[in-house]
Amino acid sequence: MNRVARARAARRVTGRHTAVVHRLAALLLEYPGPELVERVPLLRAAAAELPDHLRTPLDALVDHVASTPLGDLQSEYVATFDLRRRCSLFLTYFAYGDTRKRGVALVEIKQAYRRAGLEPSDDELPDHLCVVLEFASSERDEDREAGIGLLLEHRAGLELLRLALLEAGSPWAGALVAVCATLPPLGGDEHAAVARLAAEGPPGEEVGLEPFAPPSYLGQAPEPALTGPLAGPGRSVAGTSGPQFLPMPGVRP
Repeated sequence: MNRVARARAARRVTGRHTAVVHRLAALLLEYPGPELVERVPLLRAAAAELPDHLRTPLDALVDHVASTPLGDLQSEYVATFDLRRRCSLFLTYFAYGDTRKRGVALVEIKQAYRRAGLEPSDDELPDHLCVVLEFASSERDEDREAGIGLLLEHRAGLELLRLALLEAGSPWAGALVAVCATLPPLGGDEHAAVARLAAEGPPGEEVGLEPFAPPSYLGQAPEPALTGPLAGPGRSVAGTSGPQFLPMPGVRP
């Protein structure tokens, strides 16, 4: 999908329900702290206005947050997002790995934020999914469309992340299921991009070590646990402060 097509698609799906899903997912995908647990009633109330196909996966994650001791929840989060390459929350990683092209992509995302009058923090990578989702749930129509455009630009990685979380049986899969459900159906070229990424992994991956896709996508046995943290430079998982909680977007249905 080219830039013009992404802009048209983003315009079609922009609306209150989409913005609420993106804001809830931004909060739920951050490293869990006491503030998240305190917000559970507000998260439930916000999700209650959504149609079933968007509300149900989010409710499952909110229920998990509410019923799991915070220490266990934090350990699960680290095991999911720090120790599995396939579950990276940094969108440009899927498309560019750690190549120089990733730096260019990060600059382009920063420029999108600046065009909206936002100045990215120097200690926060701009491609973190929570940051992009918060941008996609902004108050202004044009900013929401720009944020959705970023999600569509990195749709293949987003879909791979959804599949990986589902394969792992992760409660955070609900957030990705809901987010992907707000986007247009995958086109033929996007299906091909997902399949290619599943088979090859990001640029710079060493060939032959392991498939990048969830095992069920390639019809293989489950993956062994990976070692080594994945937290990107400029973001400490346990010590980070994520998107600030704001009122639910007052946008048109």
